[in-house]
Amino acid sequence: MFDFDNFREIWSTIKKNKLRTFLTGFSVSWGIFMLIVLLGAGNGMKNGIMHNFDRWTGNRVETWPRYASKPYKGMQTNRRVEYKDDDLVLLKQQNPEVDLVSGVLYQSDTLSYGEEYNTYSLQGVHPDKATIDKIKMLVGNGRFINEVDILQKRKVIVISPRMKEVLFRSEDPLGKYLNASNIAYQVVGVYTDEDNNNNAPAYIPFSTAQQLYRSGYGTDNIIFSLNGVSTKEEYEAFEKRFREQMGKRHRFDPEDLRAIGMWSTIEDFAMFNGMMNGISLFIWVIGIGTLAAGIVGVSNIMLITVRERTREFGIRKAIGATPFSILKLIIVESILITAVFGYFGMITGVGLTEAINMVMESSNMGKASSNDDMSIFMNPTVSLSIALSATALIIIAGVLAGYFPARKAVKITAIEAMRNE
Repeated sequence: MFDFDNFREIWSTIKKNKLRTFLTGFSVSWGIFMLIVLLGAGNGMKNGIMHNFDRWTGNRVETWPRYASKPYKGMQTNRRVEYKDDDLVLLKQQNPEVDLVSGVLYQSDTLSYGEEYNTYSLQGVHPDKATIDKIKMLVGNGRFINEVDILQKRKVIVISPRMKEVLFRSEDPLGKYLNASNIAYQVVGVYTDEDNNNNAPAYIPFSTAQQLYRSGYGTDNIIFSLNGVSTKEEYEAFEKRFREQMGKRHRFDPEDLRAIGMWSTIEDFAMFNGMMNGISLFIWVIGIGTLAAGIVGVSNIMLITVRERTREFGIRKAIGATPFSILKLIIVESILITAVFGYFGMITGVGLTEAINMVMESSNMGKASSNDDMSIFMNPTVSLSIALSATALIIIAGVLAGYFPARKAVKITAIEAMRNE
């Protein structure tokens, strides 16, 4: 049984070599500190990049018309491709994996209420837009565009929190009418925008936007979501088929990538996920290497300790000490150094990452300032389970660092040990 006298003896040994013990422990503490800080930085990058995908569903695709750059069946180059209403209908009919669909029409206009006015962006959309782009409507803030609005071409509008703040001041906008040039829209909802962005758009029914701004025809963009398409290879197969369908309808070469634009969160997510996995692997290699250097330092110090105390161990054996008691003494000293300094390194590393996270959250750092910006660094913290696992790992390594020198010590006979100078 390990009693208080053993701890007092270990403490006496440590006090005799204060500087050596401190430098050894510091290398362990620094190793686990750097591992946690590096993991925190890696998590910060991953959280920042992945936060950009939280604005949309993970299988979102957007497409828009451009100019054909290749001649095709007698058609000239630099010909403008224009999306039609049929494209919205046939998209789901020809592609069973397509789930939600919304056309998008863009219009800039001056919105006014009473004496307040400002220029904002309007978007004509379908109801599926809210689900695809995760537009949130809190209880008490009205509703989003619905199918009845589309069918009846209602002049209704869903505004941003910033529009409510600027145009309506302290008034409740729901049910009231605001003007867009000479057109009156009834406010039916205020969606949630965490950034309270000036550039956040207002939403109106797609059919209304077509009738008022596009002579009742066409669409600027099409956004949709896919079911059962999760890998880059699956998406590329879908994109090839989609371009062939659009090329046939709009008479352009399907191999002409400039004819229509396409962007998918599937491709970007796969790319960023692979990149972050590579960064995480690199961080773990560097961190484990730093930890290993600290453990090697502990092992070397324990070798020196055993060499210095060889004569003492011989006397212990001569008066009846068992090999296990000597082995236990050295291992516990190694564990004590690695555990105390490792715990200190863990607390310091976790404390630093949490402090950085608090500063970033209080100053709103890392978050995108608009829908067009990207977050690159958010919540650079490490989970408690990983921090404790790293500490447990260093304690286990401390056991091994003390075991091998201790095993060497107990193998020496009492006579040989006492002859050692």
